[in-house]
This record gives sequence, C-alpha cells and structure tokens, in this order.
Amino acid sequence: MKRRQSLNTLTGLLGAGLAGCQQVPDRGSDGGALPLSVTFRGRDKFQSLVARAQAGGWAGLPLPERVVTVGKALVGTSYQNFTLELSDSQESPCVNFQALDCWTFYETALAFARMLRRPGPYQPQDLLRFIELERYRNGRCDGTYLSRMHHLEEVFANNQQRGLGRNITAELGGVPIQRQVREMQRDRNSYRSLVANPSYLTAIAQIEARVSRMPIVYLPNAQVPAAESSLRHGDIIAIVGADADAYTTHVGLAYRDGASCRFMHATSRFDKGRQVVIDGPISGYLAESPDHIGIIVFRPYEG
Repeated sequence: MKRRQSLNTLTGLLGAGLAGCQQVPDRGSDGGALPLSVTFRGRDKFQSLVARAQAGGWAGLPLPERVVTVGKALVGTSYQNFTLELSDSQESPCVNFQALDCWTFYETALAFARMLRRPGPYQPQDLLRFIELERYRNGRCDGTYLSRMHHLEEVFANNQQRGLGRNITAELGGVPIQRQVREMQRDRNSYRSLVANPSYLTAIAQIEARVSRMPIVYLPNAQVPAAESSLRHGDIIAIVGADADAYTTHVGLAYRDGASCRFMHATSRFDKGRQVVIDGPISGYLAESPDHIGIIVFRPYEG
C-alpha cells in the first residue's frame, strides 16, 4: 500500500503507555464538516452487522474475540483504494462498508468492536467517533488532512500514549530498524490532498522526519514462526517492507485458528479475489514475497 493509497505537526508522539488512561469518545461526534451521506457508505451493511452483533451477544466478548468476530463478518468485502480521499479541502472521519483497503479493514473492525461496549442503539456517528479516536492525532479530527495520522508507526505510538494499546514487538524479540521515511514526499502525486494543497508538503516533510527519528523495532521474518504462538486474536500485524523510504507496506489482524495464527486482511491481489480474506499463517504470508522482511505488532485495548 502507499499510505492511504493503501494505507501531521506532531505533539507528544512518544510516551510510556499511560496504562489505564483509556479514552472514551463523545457520542455523536463526526469530527468534520462533510455530510454523513459522504462520510458513511454502506449503512444497510452497518445495520445488518449491528443486528448480528446484538443477536450474537458480541458485546459480551473480550476485545480480542470481538475484533476478530467483526473482522470475520467483513470477509468477502471488496478491496478498494482511496476510500478516505473524499475532499480536496475538508477532512472528516469516514467509513465505507462497501469497500475496504488494508488499513480501513483493521480500523473498521477495531472501531466497531469498541463501539459495541457502549450502550445502544448504535448510529453511524457512534462508529465514526471510534474511527476518529484511532485514526486522528490525539483522537481528534480538526477538519484538516494534517490531523490524520498517515504512518502506522505514528498511529501505534500515539495510540499507546493515550492508553489505547501497546506495541509488543520488542517483547517478542524485535530488533531496531532505522529508515529515512519520505514515502509521502516521494509519492506526493498519489495523494489527492497533496496535489490540491502543495503547501502541505512542508508539514509532511516535518512529520516524516519525526517518524524517521522514532525508535522503531521489528520482528524479522526468521523470528516470526517462533513468535506466532504469543500472538492473540485481534493483534494488529503491520508488514515491514523492503522499501527504504518507509517502514510498513501492509497491515491486517492476527486470527488464531487452533495452534496456527493466520493473517486476516484486505488484499489487492487478484488471485485472492481483491477482498477481505483470512490467509494462512502469518509466517507463510511473509514468505510469499521478497518485499516482506518482518512485522510490527500492536495489541489494542478498549477505547
């Protein structure tokens, strides 16, 4: 993925985790000015998913099981890029149940799972607020493209700082990696907002410089098989690629299937149907391409 083709001034990007400082979003916020008809696609599917969740008692499941249960319900959803690029000038949290990319798949499953712990009835605005909580810096969309976090490394650090999860890669035996991130600058013509607003490039360069200075660790391919037994349902699995201008190239969810830990993700590959799928073991997925060199693992908490 190119960040948000697949797959901001930073404030307090790193933190010690602030365990227990979980965020509870305000109900009904959509975080932006675009109309709901634009920011929320697939309301019928949303309502059907809510009905299934209520009938199945999903709200009573622990978060890891809730996330994969929602993820499984999204299997078969078509893959599509650029579903977040809704306007040249106005940024808003958005959801599209009709089509997903790898990033929007995991965050939609996670946001929906978190939403279920709030009392119903559930409205699209409730889900949008949980999307906003995870996707935007410090949990708030200010209406600008720069308030959205465009690099998974920042998402993980910012969410950890706010008590919304923990990067467990080091605990699994991860090793340091350092790159000069400039993917968005390099591929600026792939991003609608950067084409329409070239003045953003100065801020994007500052963001990517700060992401470059972050202490990143990853788990190389050779160490993944031994670590798979420690992964849980719903862990966010970011694929580290060979591209020297970025860290991660793809993302999905861990799905435990007995002794195996499989990779649940939205794939653009035609031989896999360009859809949300449950692939084989994570280590097997990594072996499918020489561009896959390892993983970063983030374990989400309740929002």
